[in-house]
Amino acid sequence: MKNLEEIRASVADELKRLNAIIKSTLNSDTELMNKIVERYLQTKGKQLRPLLVLLSGKLFGGITEKVLYAGAAIEMLHNASLIHDDVIDEAQQRRSVETINCVWSNHVAVLVGDFFVTGALRCAVKTGDSRILDSLASMGGDLSLGEIAQYDNARTRNIDEQTYLTIIGKKTASLFESCVTVGGYATDAPEDKLLALRNYARLLGLCFQIKDDTFDYFHDPAVGKPTGNDLREGKITLPLIYALGRTDLPEHAEIQALVHKEQLSTTDIERLVEYAKQAGGIDYAYDKMEQLRAEADAMLDSHFESSDAIDAFKQIFHYIIQRKL
Repeated sequence: MKNLEEIRASVADELKRLNAIIKSTLNSDTELMNKIVERYLQTKGKQLRPLLVLLSGKLFGGITEKVLYAGAAIEMLHNASLIHDDVIDEAQQRRSVETINCVWSNHVAVLVGDFFVTGALRCAVKTGDSRILDSLASMGGDLSLGEIAQYDNARTRNIDEQTYLTIIGKKTASLFESCVTVGGYATDAPEDKLLALRNYARLLGLCFQIKDDTFDYFHDPAVGKPTGNDLREGKITLPLIYALGRTDLPEHAEIQALVHKEQLSTTDIERLVEYAKQAGGIDYAYDKMEQLRAEADAMLDSHFESSDAIDAFKQIFHYIIQRKL
């Protein structure tokens, strides 16, 4: 089974063409915008989302120009959301590089994020497929609704596992699902096969966010945020949700009261983080991820014959669980 870099290498030429489309689409007659965009595009990360679009196209018939433009649209929308998130979070760095809002201002960052959105729309229109536009629109709405639901729950800190999964299904998994959907639409994939791949992508997106949330319980400068940052923002994630359900533990009542304090101190946050770890919250999160992976593998095996693309989808799930960033 190939690792992630080998999977990327298998579509390297297509990914290069996709990035060229993004660069061309975002070129403007405004020198400052071009300067900011060029600097931003120099750090691309793993580009997991456009990779999923390309693999979906490959699975269902081939990576055509239509697939490339659909993938470019997805990647620009994703980056727009990251730029706007950095403003909301007052983030100073992303991928070890200073954010747009840090170098320039929140005002400029919002405008640049909006410019990425318009670029995504232009690429989506070039596919000539209204289904792709509809998928992107639905996904954009889900991202916003998921974030709003998370904000609302952060105010009360009343959240159970099902509510958590519903929220991350919208704020994270919807983007993964849209990736394979637009790749399938661009190649006129059979409806039943595409539905199966969409279900796989939804499970992958849930796993991605659960893994991301485990980073909050360990100090690692490379991750880019301090331990307990989610708790500082009022976000209760899966490891702590599980730990709060451990009514058998002697500290349960005290911890329940602590988590609902109006203002958590640094000491409070450290205690909650340690409690979640000691109560088995991290182990539970990893068990949940493995459960999602088994479900995703079964989904793929029951609807598709073995192929390079299917093997790649399975390996990406493995990468998500094992990744360090």
